[in-house]
Amino acid sequence: MAEEKKELIKIRGANEHNLKNLDVDIPRNKLVVLTGLSGSGKSSLAFDTIYAEGQRRYMESLSSYARQFLGQMEKPNVESIEGLSPAISIDQKSTNRNPRSTVGTVTEIYDYFRLLYARIGIPHCPKCGREIKKQTADEMTDQIMALPEGTKIQLMAPVVRGRKGTHVKLLDRAKKSGYVRVRIDGNMYELSEEISLDKNIKHNIEIVVDRLVVRPGIEKRLADSIESVLSLAEGLLVVDVIGGEPLNFSQNFSCPDCGISIDEIEPRSFSFNNPFGACPVCFGLGYKMEFDKDLMIPDKSLSINEGAIVVTGWQSCTDKSSFTHAILEALCKEYHFDLDTPFEQYPKEIQDVLLRGTNGKEVKVYYKGQRGEGIYDVAFDGLIRNVERRYRETGSETMKAEYESFMQITPCRECGGQRLKKGALAVTVGDKNISDVTAMSIERLQRFISSLELSKTQQMIGGQILKEIKARLQFLLDVGLEYLTLARATGTLSGGEAQRIRLATQIGSGLVGVAYILDEPSIGLHQRDNDKLLATLKHLRDLGNTLIVVEHDEDTMFAADQVIDIGPGAGEHGGELVAQGTAQEIMKVERSITGAYLSGKIKIPVPETRAVPTGWIKVVGAAENNLKNIDVKFPLGVMTCVTGVSGSGKSSLVNEILYKSMAKKLNRARVIPGKHKRIEGLEMLDKVIDIDQSPIGRTPRSNPATYTGVFDLIRDMFAATADAKAKGYKKGRFSFNVKGGRCEACSGDGIIKIEMHFLPDVYVPCEVCGGKRYNRETLEVKYKGKSIYDVLNMTVEEALHFFENVPSIRRKMETLYDVGLSYIRLGQPSTTLSGGEAQRIKLATELSRRSTGKTVYILDEPTTGLHFADVHKLTEILRRLAADGNTVIVIEHNLDVIKTADYIIDIGPEGGDKGGTVVACGTPEEVAENLNSYTGKYIKMMLDRK
Repeated sequence: MAEEKKELIKIRGANEHNLKNLDVDIPRNKLVVLTGLSGSGKSSLAFDTIYAEGQRRYMESLSSYARQFLGQMEKPNVESIEGLSPAISIDQKSTNRNPRSTVGTVTEIYDYFRLLYARIGIPHCPKCGREIKKQTADEMTDQIMALPEGTKIQLMAPVVRGRKGTHVKLLDRAKKSGYVRVRIDGNMYELSEEISLDKNIKHNIEIVVDRLVVRPGIEKRLADSIESVLSLAEGLLVVDVIGGEPLNFSQNFSCPDCGISIDEIEPRSFSFNNPFGACPVCFGLGYKMEFDKDLMIPDKSLSINEGAIVVTGWQSCTDKSSFTHAILEALCKEYHFDLDTPFEQYPKEIQDVLLRGTNGKEVKVYYKGQRGEGIYDVAFDGLIRNVERRYRETGSETMKAEYESFMQITPCRECGGQRLKKGALAVTVGDKNISDVTAMSIERLQRFISSLELSKTQQMIGGQILKEIKARLQFLLDVGLEYLTLARATGTLSGGEAQRIRLATQIGSGLVGVAYILDEPSIGLHQRDNDKLLATLKHLRDLGNTLIVVEHDEDTMFAADQVIDIGPGAGEHGGELVAQGTAQEIMKVERSITGAYLSGKIKIPVPETRAVPTGWIKVVGAAENNLKNIDVKFPLGVMTCVTGVSGSGKSSLVNEILYKSMAKKLNRARVIPGKHKRIEGLEMLDKVIDIDQSPIGRTPRSNPATYTGVFDLIRDMFAATADAKAKGYKKGRFSFNVKGGRCEACSGDGIIKIEMHFLPDVYVPCEVCGGKRYNRETLEVKYKGKSIYDVLNMTVEEALHFFENVPSIRRKMETLYDVGLSYIRLGQPSTTLSGGEAQRIKLATELSRRSTGKTVYILDEPTTGLHFADVHKLTEILRRLAADGNTVIVIEHNLDVIKTADYIIDIGPEGGDKGGTVVACGTPEEVAENLNSYTGKYIKMMLDRK
C-alpha cells in the first residue's frame, strides 16, 4: 500500500476557480496529459493547484527571513495533496522580455562561449586585424636566434609612435643615456647631430639600442639588450633585419604597428551586460532608439503647409500665427524655398536644413505673439535635434510615449549591432569572433563547433567547454529550434518557442524526481517537428520525472501514458473529472467530448466547396528577415491560411510586412513595415484588424461587458428606468470607475488589498458594499427586478434570456454565445480570462459590428489554448467573417483550421536560412498534391480521412 501511495500524486477536494471539489490520482514518473475545453479548469488544476502547492511547500521549508525576499505563495483551495514532488512550471508567460536577454544568455550557452573565447581565443588588432601575441623576453630571444646565422639585425625601441611635437627632451635624454643612433620617420640620424623636428607633424622615433650579427654565443648580450629595449619602449621591440622584413614584438596585448593595446582578456570582456565588454555607445543593447524622418514626415507628397510634418510639437506649423511657422518662414527667406512645395520635391540641401539644422548659422525670425512682436535670432538645430531635446526634457510619461511613437530602433553606429567593444570583437576562435558565432543558426553552429580545428594546447584547455556547448546545442536541436540564433532576443520569441527553450535548459540540468508542469509546449510547432518534442518529453520522463502537460494536440494525447479529461463544459459547466485513462480508453467514454473528437465520432467538416476570391493583393519583393525577395499573392474575400515549419518566415511576411503596410496605409498607424518593394491592390480595402491573444485589459476594472461596449447599453437601460429618472441619475451613476454611484470605500473595486509583510497580500471583500462595487442608492435602482450588480454577475447565457427583448444588447450577447463564451460572466475581470477567451471576445466584438465587406482580419495562431470543440467553433466564426465578404488571413499549424481554409500559402521549405520562399499555394486540395510541401503531406492525410 505504501509503495502504491508513493507512485501517485493524490489530489483531494480541489476547489480552485471553477473546480468542483475534484478528486484525482495522477501517476508519478509518467507523461500525463490534461485536456478539456478552454476554461474547463485544466490550468486551475495544473498550475493553480499542483504547481502552486509544490512551490509553496518548498518555500515553507525556508526561513521566514528568506521568505520575505521571495514573496509568499498563497495556499491553493485544496483539501490535501499527497506524493507531490518539487514542481517546476514551464509556461508561456514567464519569458523574459528584457532587451538584454537573448537565446544564448537564457540557455547559458553564451556563458560557455565567453569562457571559451577568454581562454583559447586569438586576439587581433581591432584596427589593422593583425594577430596580437603576448611574449616574454625569453620567447623573443628564442625567435631572434632562430633567424639564419650571419643575419645582421638592429634592436630598436619604438619610443614615439604617431605623436606630434619636436621631442627635444626625449632625444636629449637618449643621448645622455649613451645611445648613438636614432631612426626618425624611417631616416637614420646620429644623436650627436642637430635634429630639429616639425612640431605639427606626427613622428615615429625608434632608438637603436644594439647592432648584432646572429651567431651562437650572443644569447646573453641579446637578452640584456632586449631587456633594455622593453623598459625604454614600454614592452615593445622592433627588430630591423638588414635586407629583410622587420619583426615586431610586444610584451603586452598591444599591436606593435598601431600601438593599440587591448586589456587582459577575461570572460567578462565578452559580456554585453558588463561595462568591461559592452559597447560604450549603446551600452551593450546593440541598437538605439532614434527619431525616424519617415515617421516624422510619413507622406512626402504633401507640402509643409498641407501638414507633411506630423511629429509632436510641430503639427502647429500649418498655423500661420504659430512660432514654428515663423521659424520655417525665416528658413524659407534664408534658403530660398517655399512651404507649398511637396516635401519630396525639395533638393537634398533644403531637406537637410529642415531635418538637421543650419549648423549654428542664425536666421532672423519675425514673430508676432500675444505679448507683442519682435525679431529673434535663432540658430535652428533641425527637426530631429529639436524633437530629441524636447523628448529629453519632458517629465511627462505620456509625452515620452507620444514622442517614442516617432522613433525607430536602429543598429548602433559604433558596434553595428554587435553589442561589444571593438577589442572583444577582434578575438577569434576558428577565424570567427563571438558575434559571428551567435549570429549563426543553431544547426550551422553545431556543424561549425564539430569541424573546429584547434591546436593541441587549445584542445586541452577548451575540450571540456566545447563538450558542454555541443550538448546544449543538441538539446535545442532536439526540441525543433535549429533555425534560431543565439543572438535572438527572447522578447521576439513566440510562447511555444520560449517554452521549448526552457525545456531544453531543463534537460541540460539533468534533474530527477521533479514534477514538470508544461502549458501547451506544441504551440507554434509544425506537425513535422512534433515527434522531436514528444521524444524530448519522453526523455525527461525516462530520467525519472513526472510530466503533467496541459495540451490539446492529438499526437501528444496518443503518446501519453495517461490522459485526464476535465469538463464536461467550460467555466461553470466544467471543473469535474470526465475521464481518465489512455487515449484509446477515453474514446470509449460517452461523456467525453475529447474522446468523441479523437475517435472521429465528431469531426470538423471540410467545406463542400471552396470560396472563390473576389480580388487579389500582391506583396512584391518581400525581403524581411529570412524572406528571399519573394512575390506573394493573397486572395480577397476568402479565408487564407499561411503555413510552414517554425521559423520559415510566416510571421515576417504576414505581421511585419502585410499587416504593418496595411495599418500604415489604411489605419494611419505609425509603424515602419518590414523590407519589401510595394503592395498592390490595397485600394480595394478600408481597414485591417489584428486579432491576437493579448489580454483585453490589464486591470481588474476591465471586463467583457466594458470591452464589447455592451456595458454602455446596459447603463443606458438602467438610466432610463423610472427609479433612475425619479432620483435624477444619469448613465454615469452606474459606472464603477467614476465617483457618484460606486462604493467609495473600495473605489468600485469590490475588494480591498491588505498588505502583509512576509505573508501574501490578502484580498478581502469590501465591508461597506460586500463586494458589490456600488453604493446602496445605486443598487436600489432595478431593471426587471435586477440591480446593476446582478446584471454584471450574470453569465452570457443568462444575460441572453434576460435581454431578449432589447435587440442592441441581444445582438452582442448572441455573438459572445456563438463564439462559445456562454459561461463567462459579464463583469468577470479580464485578468482572469485565458488567451483563447480574450481572443474570442475580440472576435465576438468584430462579429457584432456592421460589416463593410472590405476589412482584413489577421490572426496569428488563433488555436492556441483551444480544444477540438473550440477549434470547431473558431473555424465557423472565421468562415462567417469571410462569408460577409471580408478577408481572413490566418497563420496556423493546426490541420483542422488549415483543411477548412479556401486558400493556403505554404512558406518554407525549412526554417531560418533554408526558408523564406513560397513552396506551394492554392486550395488545400492543390497543396496536398505538392510533393515538396510538408504541410501538403499532412493535409493529404486529413483530407483522406474525410
